[in-house]
Amino acid sequence: MNTAGETFAAVPMQTVGPMRIVSNELDGTVSTPLATYETPLWPSVARGAAVSIQTSGIHAVVVDERMTRSVLLEASDAQAAVTTARSLQENSGAFEAAAARTSRFARLIDWHYQIVGNLLFLRLEMTTGDAAGHNMVTAAADAVLEWLLGTYPSLRYVSVSGNFCSDKKATAVNGILGRGKYVVAEMTVAARICQRYLKTSPTKIVELNLKKNWIGTGLAGGVRSANAHFANMLLAFYVATGQDAANIVEGSQGFVHAEVRAGALYFSTTLPNLIVGTVGSGKDLPFVRENLERLGCLEKCPPGRNARRLAVIAAATVLCGELSLLGAQTNRGELMRSHFQLERGCSIA
Repeated sequence: MNTAGETFAAVPMQTVGPMRIVSNELDGTVSTPLATYETPLWPSVARGAAVSIQTSGIHAVVVDERMTRSVLLEASDAQAAVTTARSLQENSGAFEAAAARTSRFARLIDWHYQIVGNLLFLRLEMTTGDAAGHNMVTAAADAVLEWLLGTYPSLRYVSVSGNFCSDKKATAVNGILGRGKYVVAEMTVAARICQRYLKTSPTKIVELNLKKNWIGTGLAGGVRSANAHFANMLLAFYVATGQDAANIVEGSQGFVHAEVRAGALYFSTTLPNLIVGTVGSGKDLPFVRENLERLGCLEKCPPGRNARRLAVIAAATVLCGELSLLGAQTNRGELMRSHFQLERGCSIA
């Protein structure tokens, strides 16, 4: 039942697949829900998924996982800020205990600091179980602030979030220090499969990836990013699975790496900042729970396992859409012809 004044925006959704995934979190086939107004995305991802069925599968690995929040405090001067930071390094046990007070899942695994003038930025990095962890790390950050201000009376509160997190912004720090799930998905595609399904060759895709994704993005001044359209698949996947869609800002900062290996195409997508969860805000909506259940992400597993499985599926979905688009763009006119046909039901001369 809707609460007072609550309405819903309807976004078209289809299930695409199956795709074959091989990882510690999932070994088998799965079809993925995608909610989007960009209807050509469905057949595009489906084409990449069809390629995966013709190979040994999309091999995916979770490299790292952590959620972050940066608190901001003010010291009397720069020396006092440095002294506090060094004291914290020597008092890490109490620091970690303060962060763990608010949740049985939130655990401080690392922290970093930066000093600007007399301002002290502390970037807290935590594990958050199966939750994406936005609220969990903020609650822990509040507890840390309470401890800090009680332990170091000379410090003054500025903000529970100092933008060094860095939440929903395109920055370098997330990729370097980590925010969310760091996932790599990779697949090797025989030349004959490239030709049959993508109408192109491994060499053409490798060359386009270099010239478009790497040189083109560098020319544009991209921040830790070299991909064609990670954001398209991520947004559709996030909406369908009840994620905070604004996290595609940092989530779409990722890399495509491609090589020709013994005549075949090695193709990989690296997503250092995948922020997904299977519990928390949005996950109780009926369509979200249904989608998560179909993906096998509502199982009774050790904390974090469902979220890691979801992250692996997200990365594989991104790979399918990325491979399909790059294949299309190696062929002059194919992209626009597809959009006219699929969106408008007509062809162009």
